[in-house]
This record gives sequence, C-alpha cells and structure tokens, in this order.
Amino acid sequence: MRKEERLAKEITEQLGGTGNIAELASCMTRLRVKPVDASKVSLEGIKDIDGVMGVVEAETLQIILGPGIVTKVADEVSRMTGMNVASVDDDGEIDTSLEGLAARTKAGLNEKNATPFKLFLRKIASIFIPLIPAIVASGLVAGITNVVIRSGADPESTAVQMLSLIGWGLFSYLGVFVGINTAKEFGGSPALGGAAGILLINPGLANITLFGEALVPGRGGLIGVMLAAALIAFLEKRIRKVVPSAIDIIVTPTLALLITGFATFFVLQPVGGFLSDIITKGLLGILDVGGILAGLVLAGTFLPLVVTGLHQGLTPVHMELINTIGDDPLLPILAMGGAGQVGAAFAIYFKTKNARLKKVIKGGLPVGILGIGEPLIFGVTLPLGRPFLTACLGAAVGGAFQAFFKIATIAIGVSGIPLAFLVHTHQIVLYLIGLLIAYAFGFLFTWMFGFKEEMAKNI
Repeated sequence: MRKEERLAKEITEQLGGTGNIAELASCMTRLRVKPVDASKVSLEGIKDIDGVMGVVEAETLQIILGPGIVTKVADEVSRMTGMNVASVDDDGEIDTSLEGLAARTKAGLNEKNATPFKLFLRKIASIFIPLIPAIVASGLVAGITNVVIRSGADPESTAVQMLSLIGWGLFSYLGVFVGINTAKEFGGSPALGGAAGILLINPGLANITLFGEALVPGRGGLIGVMLAAALIAFLEKRIRKVVPSAIDIIVTPTLALLITGFATFFVLQPVGGFLSDIITKGLLGILDVGGILAGLVLAGTFLPLVVTGLHQGLTPVHMELINTIGDDPLLPILAMGGAGQVGAAFAIYFKTKNARLKKVIKGGLPVGILGIGEPLIFGVTLPLGRPFLTACLGAAVGGAFQAFFKIATIAIGVSGIPLAFLVHTHQIVLYLIGLLIAYAFGFLFTWMFGFKEEMAKNI
C-alpha cells in the first residue's frame, strides 16, 4: 500500500469514517477537514499516525502532512468519500500539533487570536491561500527569467519571451482571481467577483476622465479589488431579497455590477489607492527610519504570525509594494523567520537523543530549507517551547542583515533558498549570506540556551 493510501485510510478511520467528513480541503501543508460530528473524531489517534506532523484547529480541523504528500492524501480521501477537495470554513473544537504541549499552546493562541481584527485578517488570508501555488510557481519562473536575462540572455529571444509570459502572466490578471475569491468569502457569486476585479485592472480605465484627471488602470491594487468584490457580493445578496425569482438571473447580477462599477470609479478606486499609499509609504518609512532595528523586529516577530495563520494576509501588502515601487523589501526580512527555525531544528537534531523527535526533524528540515516552515513549527519548536523563541532570535539577526543591505524581491513566493531566484540579481549572494546568518544564529541560540533533553521526554 502506498504511503498516501495508508495515511488517507488511517486518517479517515480516526475522523470517524467517511460518513463523518462534511467538507474536505487542502493547502500547501495541511489537510483541512470539517467533521459532521466532532465527538467521533479521535485527535490523539490522528496525532499518533506515522506521517502526521501535527494537528491544529483554526477554521477547520487541520492535519499537517507537509507539501506534496498532502495533495496526494487529499486526493485519496476524496476518492474514498466521493467528495471534491475545496476550501472550507469551520467552527470546530480547538486542538493542536504534536502531543499535549503543543495542544495547550496552540489552543491558547487560537483563543487569543479570536479578535475582530485578527478574524478579519484570517478572512483576507482565506482569499489568498488558494492562490499560493499559482503565485509561487509564477514568481519562481519570473525570478528564474530575471536571472537568465541578467546572465546575458537576449531578452527579445523567443525562449526568454515565453518564460517571461509564463512567469508574469498571473500577476497581470491577479486582480481577477482575488475578486473571485473575495466574492466567495463574502457569500457572493465568484464570477461577479471576477468582474469586479476587472473593473480596476482594465486598460480601458485610462480612457475615462473624472474630475479633470484620467483614471489609472490598477490604481488601488488588490486592496481596491477586494473592496469592489466585497461590495458586489453584498449588493447581490441584498438585491436578490427583493427581486422576483423569475427575473433574478437577469436583474440581480446586472444591478449589482452596475452599482459596483460606478462606485468603483468614483469611490473605491480612490479609497483603495489611498489605503495602498498609506500601507506602502508607512512600511517604507519604517524600514528607512528603523533600518537594522526595523529588520530585527519584523523578522523576530514573524513566526508568531505564522503560527496563527495570519501571515497569508500580508500577500496584498507584498503585491502593493511591488506594484508601487517595483520591488518588495519586506519579504526577504520576513523570510528570515523560517531560516531561524531551520537553524534551531538543526541544533535540536544534533543535541537530542529522542528518536521520534529526530524523525520529525528529518521530515521537516528539507521542506523548511525550501521555505515551508509549518512542519518544523508545529512538529518541533512550538511543542518544545523555548526553541521557538530562540528560532525567533536567530530570525531577528538575519532580518537585521537583510534590512541593512536593503535586499528586495521582484515578485513574491516561498522563502528559504528558492527566494534567491526572486531577489534582484546583484543581491542574490547577499540574500544567501543573510539566510546563512539566520541559520547560524538560530542554531547558536538554541544550542546555548534553547534546548535541554528533558524538554523532549513527552515528544
């Protein structure tokens, strides 16, 4: 029996059987499940399955399996249940990752994060999570294309033009996808959300003049797109309540689109642009004034944001920086969070005698080096406690380095080594040096005072 088949079978059994799965989804590292009856789910049984790196609960019951394998397991569960794999929301019972310590830690964090502002950030994260594979792939291809051109290739050659089209194509139409997902999150029709996104990125905007000034395609960025898509979803639901069913399919979407269109031109695009300017100028001001200190604080506090799952809510911020100034100086700094984590995991691996802990680290390190930190967070450092803090300290040192040299990316993607393809070509070596610094200090801090063998006795 293949590994994914075994995992799917054992996980389904511990979930209470195929009939107890109401909804099914997967992201880059997690299998997300909404059970019909939570009392039938054996969380301890799931955690004991070989190959499960942790169990957390945010909006759904999330089983951490790691990148690649999670998609295969989701497909197997889908085959067993006859359900499609899709994004879902859930209000289940809180639990967490590897064994009891992580469970208590994560449960406390989830409870603290249940504030209106953080719930709002989670909604934004839900908009972008389904887009991550396409963003990562496109960003990496765009970065490789940039390296190829800087290495001397003819930018007008057919091969380079094709690579450029493959890499940058998504970012030209990202507003449409964001509009679709935003409308879904707010209970509207996805197609109308996509239409709302087109309103802001359509090149024809340049031909419209309001108040003596021509409109600017893309003004307001993804923030404006989300505002427009949320509005069209709101209008669709309200209009549908008063329109007779016989003409609903014609009247409701037409009125919703018309109202949203004019509201976008006169209000939402300027408001989105204003908010975009505040965010980008504010961040750039912090980095310019704070310098090394700003990089240290931002990188050192990023891992707690990853624990809550709210880090995906920063995607529109990264995109606005790229759209506004042409690159993103924030992403390399935040990428050091994962690097400090990798260094801490190496230190624990060489110090501990716990065979199970070593096995978890061996499974999480390769993907951690490639920029996916959740297996190491929920399987290693967070359950142990203190190593999570020393990983943050190592990240802070790497972030200070990235801020000092003003390293920036031309697109967004996963952190770790792959991000080297996305930074400016002349900064690749500096970025990698910063990555090694974060590894080294994460290792050093954890080795010196972050880990003792007795911490691993319950792992």
